[in-house]
Amino acid sequence: MALAASGNVPVATKRVRARATAASPRIAVVGPSADAVGGQAVQARALVDGLRADGVTVRTISISPSLPTRLRRLPYVRTVLNQALYLPGLLRLASVDVIHIFSASYWSFLISAVPAMLVGRLFGKRVILNYHSGEAPDHLARWGVLVHPWLSLAHVIVVPSEFLRRVFAEHGYDVAVVPNVVDISTFSYRARRVLRPRLLSVRHLEPGYGVGAIIEAFARVRAAVADATLTVAGSGSEEAVLRARVDALGLRDAVRFVGRQDRAGLAKLHTDADIFVNASAIDNQPVSILEAMASGLPIVSTGPGDIPFMLRDGESGVLVAQRDPGAMAHAVLDLVARPAYAVHLAEAAHRDVERFSWECTRTQWAAVYRGHQD
Repeated sequence: MALAASGNVPVATKRVRARATAASPRIAVVGPSADAVGGQAVQARALVDGLRADGVTVRTISISPSLPTRLRRLPYVRTVLNQALYLPGLLRLASVDVIHIFSASYWSFLISAVPAMLVGRLFGKRVILNYHSGEAPDHLARWGVLVHPWLSLAHVIVVPSEFLRRVFAEHGYDVAVVPNVVDISTFSYRARRVLRPRLLSVRHLEPGYGVGAIIEAFARVRAAVADATLTVAGSGSEEAVLRARVDALGLRDAVRFVGRQDRAGLAKLHTDADIFVNASAIDNQPVSILEAMASGLPIVSTGPGDIPFMLRDGESGVLVAQRDPGAMAHAVLDLVARPAYAVHLAEAAHRDVERFSWECTRTQWAAVYRGHQD
């Protein structure tokens, strides 16, 4: 499949692309809704936008149809209603050629990805499972018949990272790797020649993302640099606990919680910040780090999942041990003390982020859709 590039092009080139588009498969993207929170939702939007910009016919089927707020707060009721709305929508798969299914792990895999794969097979469509979860090692090792027989329904399994490729290989699966996509144009690169102690965290406020460890690290940074600040973007179940900890540490004037942000809001936060921090304990290929790389932010992070493949320690970022606020604080203070080194890291990371652009990944997806990577 030839995916056409966007922009002003000669008429003859447009005609060639029109013929290519006409021959392109019709694709259904089954994944989180456009207003959902999380990396998979960001990736689903980026994929759909890229394909449509290239003239490809794309249908979207949400695995999480919109429900009234009062119903979303009732776990079991929410699940039943969600399935009642989601499953009938899978009948729309009859009108496409290729089904691209975003998948997390555990129960989400069973109630969202598996039905889409079954229906796709029933209709005789090409089924692509795009698995993203950083919890894959535990999922594949412990869920047995609740995961492995179903994986065979996919014509090809695609993962975004070398980390997940290795995890699946340990269980005998040969998978394709297509990296996550970051919209580089949304984030403006800025070299921080003068590095201020302005820290930024962009993750869900959930236990696995370690925002509490970032706050503990920041307390140490603040003790050493009086004008240091931390901006925390994101929402989640730990927000009240994290705010209380900030108050207990006497950091209310230095730590700003800004909640969930849209793309424009995120871009501004990245422009205003000088150092990006991440302390996740379980991860895959976080889009938040890719966005920091695109923005020219020097990065201090823990190293679960694919992060060591994204950031080369001491070359394009600084990796520290998990659950070690002291090590993170030391790394941040070292960057503040050595701005030239911080710029060197950020420049190297910015060069690396090019391979996560749509311009680089579109041909890889084209090969997957055509079956050239089976």
